[in-house]
Amino acid sequence: MDVLRLYHLAPVSIRSFAATVWGAYLWQWRFGRETERLVEEAVERETWSEARWKSWRQERLAFILDRAATRVPYYRNHWARRRAAGDRSSWELLENWQVLEKEQLRRAPRAFVADDRNPSRMFHEHTSGSTGTPVNLWFSRNTVRFWYALFEARWRRWYGVSRFDRWAILGGKLVTPVEQTRPPFWIWNAAMRQLYMSSYHLSPEYIPFYLEALARYRVEYLWGYTSSLYTIAQEMLRHKRSTRQFKVVITNAEPLHEHQRAVIAAAFNCPLRETYGMSEIVAAASECACGRLHLWPEAGVIEIAPGETSDGDNMEGELICTGLCNPDMPLIRYRTGDRGMLPIRQSSCACNRTLPLLCRIEGRSDDVLFGSDGRAIGRLDTVFKGDFLVRESQIVQESLNVVRLIYVPAEGCTEQHISALANQIRARMGNVRVEVESVSSIPRGPNNKFRAVICKLPQDQRYVRTQTHA
Repeated sequence: MDVLRLYHLAPVSIRSFAATVWGAYLWQWRFGRETERLVEEAVERETWSEARWKSWRQERLAFILDRAATRVPYYRNHWARRRAAGDRSSWELLENWQVLEKEQLRRAPRAFVADDRNPSRMFHEHTSGSTGTPVNLWFSRNTVRFWYALFEARWRRWYGVSRFDRWAILGGKLVTPVEQTRPPFWIWNAAMRQLYMSSYHLSPEYIPFYLEALARYRVEYLWGYTSSLYTIAQEMLRHKRSTRQFKVVITNAEPLHEHQRAVIAAAFNCPLRETYGMSEIVAAASECACGRLHLWPEAGVIEIAPGETSDGDNMEGELICTGLCNPDMPLIRYRTGDRGMLPIRQSSCACNRTLPLLCRIEGRSDDVLFGSDGRAIGRLDTVFKGDFLVRESQIVQESLNVVRLIYVPAEGCTEQHISALANQIRARMGNVRVEVESVSSIPRGPNNKFRAVICKLPQDQRYVRTQTHA
């Protein structure tokens, strides 16, 4: 019996206890005596001059590039091969580095860890990445705490909350079995003061239970996938429901479109802020009270991929990022899979912060899928968090009862791996038929954008139960 099944068979109290133990582990990695100092330093940097930021970033980038070229096996071997071939380009210049593809990182992740660091003593993050391809990452304690001090400064302090407030998150973890039909559809992580709510049970008949839980647990702010928040907000407005007054609602992991912003803000009647970040910690941004997205200069150097478009004022295209936070597993010119728009010339913001502006982040283009009972099922990226030996994969919903799994197999991929992937999909969507298809490559859409999840349902088949109960 696997750990997840054992967890799902346990009583709710045991599940919450397990979440609290894990939360305590995360807390001691993320926060320490130095946290408040790091937060204050991050706030102080928000008003640095452009010249001071340029000097800081140049010095940090030089350190990262030198360490990558001399202490990281993957890059050291790469530069040795270039030298042997007669290439005398300097690794001190970022433009001399080749773009790093996700597949290269996926294929040999430990080769990206500096040889004076031991991965077994580092924090290990296992993420699907934006294309459904598993990625392993390692971070030192110093990196983790520096990163989460930035979170505290710019994802919480900006919004009048802190890590000590009670909060709720709508994320992708299977905190309750998808077949469960009675609340609670959440667990309480006491160590992090966090109500973790399932994003797989957002059918119209269950949403009132979510609203009651938010009030009962005295949640101060709400954080979650844009699509999940939007689903709840739609139902609140449709039935004129309300919930506890929050200090702020924060969207993450998916782009926030204007129609979603209007609905979510109207439903929750509190400030709504968009944020952007990724597990690889090579880029991040947060929305200020003036409604503008600010990049975090400490996170990384962002380039727009060559050959992308410009309208004279802005550059739009795929983001290529060089991380500045993690010198022990540096990612140089990493193709993120995300798209965004950067201004060619920076302007000032009424919030008086000098952090550079980000016009727009398109993020991933995943669709929302639908269960036969009317559940809207957002982000399915967590399906791919495991070693399933696929290069990339795509989930296509053909009908309410049929889902197609298209995958590019990696070396060693077996029927058992694909069967496990199909089971992960069923665990989130319920009783659906999963048809699998092995291909040599998955076609890209407009602007070479990869879509990990595609919904082909006609509009009249979406939100079936919502229409029935209306």
